[in-house]
Amino acid sequence: MVVALALESHADNHHVTACSLSSRTEESLTKSLLAVAFLASFGSSMLYGYNLAVVNSPAEYIKAFYNQTMVARTGTGLDDKKLTLFYSVTVSVFAIGGMAGSLMVGILVTRFGRKGTLVRITCLVFIAGAFMGFSRTFGSPEMIIVGRFITGVHSGISLSVVPMYLGEIAPKNLRGFLGLVPSIFICLGVFIAQILGLHELLGKEEHWPLFLSLVVIPTMFQLMLLPWFPESPRYLLIEKRNVHATITALKWYRSKVNIQAEIDEMQEEQRSMSSVQTVSVIGLLKDRSVRWQVITIVVVNIGMQLSGIDAIWFYTNTIFENAGIPVPQIQYTTVGTGAIEVIAGCVGCFTIERLGRRPLMIGGFTFMGICCAGITLSLMFQSHYISVACVVGIIAGFCIGPAGVPFLITAELFKQSHRPAAYTVAGCLNWLSNFTIGFVFPFLQMSAGAYCYLVFFGVCMAVAAYVFFIVPETKNKTFVEISQMFAARNGMLEEESSELGIAKNLKLAKTNGYGAVDLEYEVIEKK
Repeated sequence: MVVALALESHADNHHVTACSLSSRTEESLTKSLLAVAFLASFGSSMLYGYNLAVVNSPAEYIKAFYNQTMVARTGTGLDDKKLTLFYSVTVSVFAIGGMAGSLMVGILVTRFGRKGTLVRITCLVFIAGAFMGFSRTFGSPEMIIVGRFITGVHSGISLSVVPMYLGEIAPKNLRGFLGLVPSIFICLGVFIAQILGLHELLGKEEHWPLFLSLVVIPTMFQLMLLPWFPESPRYLLIEKRNVHATITALKWYRSKVNIQAEIDEMQEEQRSMSSVQTVSVIGLLKDRSVRWQVITIVVVNIGMQLSGIDAIWFYTNTIFENAGIPVPQIQYTTVGTGAIEVIAGCVGCFTIERLGRRPLMIGGFTFMGICCAGITLSLMFQSHYISVACVVGIIAGFCIGPAGVPFLITAELFKQSHRPAAYTVAGCLNWLSNFTIGFVFPFLQMSAGAYCYLVFFGVCMAVAAYVFFIVPETKNKTFVEISQMFAARNGMLEEESSELGIAKNLKLAKTNGYGAVDLEYEVIEKK
């Protein structure tokens, strides 16, 4: 008690100094931050987009390879139903692998760190690339399916780890911008696969094994360069308690400013946690203090996939053909939609710090809902050109906000101890919804016809309404401040920092703009 009283005055003065410093410090985008954002997204997120689209162009060649292999093995070919089943498994096994990968996220990032996980899972891409690239040489359709499953596992992990990593290394005023960089690279991956799939490039029969295995190239660059970048400072301080490594990482990622305020904010988050141990998925679901945060990531991540975007991508060629576009020209039109995805993703990335997360989510889902209703009306009245416009509108609306913001706010809504489990839940629901819509939509279309898009209209408008009424704006807020905004709705008081115990506090004195380390132990007694 005496120790607490003796240090109380010093702590209060120190807190005031840190707050005043924080209020006047606005971090700029450094070359190191930009480089690690581009490198992590280029070698991981872009592969997800690439693998979504890479099987579309060589579909007929892959089916022919399956049929020729069966003829060589058994003397008889596959009928249309079995051939379609084989190819459907090839496409959908990617989502199954993604779901399996998402379940590993919490364990991996806790044990190896954020950057460490990204570096270690690169081996999966090399293994998958070898399986797919040599499948024709060994006459094995199974190698393609295994390769697709392994790339799915890699994407399931990286789709959660990349935004988690970038969200933790970014200063609060740049967290939205850096958090949407992966979504740009996902769109870019789809666009690159569409371009390379043109008949003039790799869209020929002899090139499809190379086309599938090109994923190893960006991963090779990531493996060579990413290990030179530091780990997440939050992971190093809060989970590993490595003070010197934390300061080194902050010096690397920040411009020449005093980092005391950011250290204080990390410590505040650490003190507010009931435990520095990583919470399990079961623990996350049982924790009343994050009840509405969990509900929010469930709604936005399921809504992202059930918005109808996957169905639109799957049936884009049919809609364009019905609009009267010549079949040989449809591949170029599809490339045009890929370019729109990239442009829309860039618009969202460069406006999120000005507009905030809520406007991009509400506006994106609302616009998608209106366009889904427009497709229903255009199909009823046989106005195919309106269908094309609505397809473009849905893609643009999705890429501006709903494509990337759910992954970003999954990082923002949770403290360090709950974040890995939150990404496990969000990723699993995302992939499960992706698989479900791919399986259910053909039957929904057969039974409801043109009215099936009204289901997506309802989902989009419901998610937009939920975000409007429930989700607060997280722009330029610390993780602790965001947690406090949910405290009243969760029925919890933010007094966790006053729990009885010993907290190890880090004090930094100004030295060359960064500070020198001075460790003190402060007894915090519950009043």
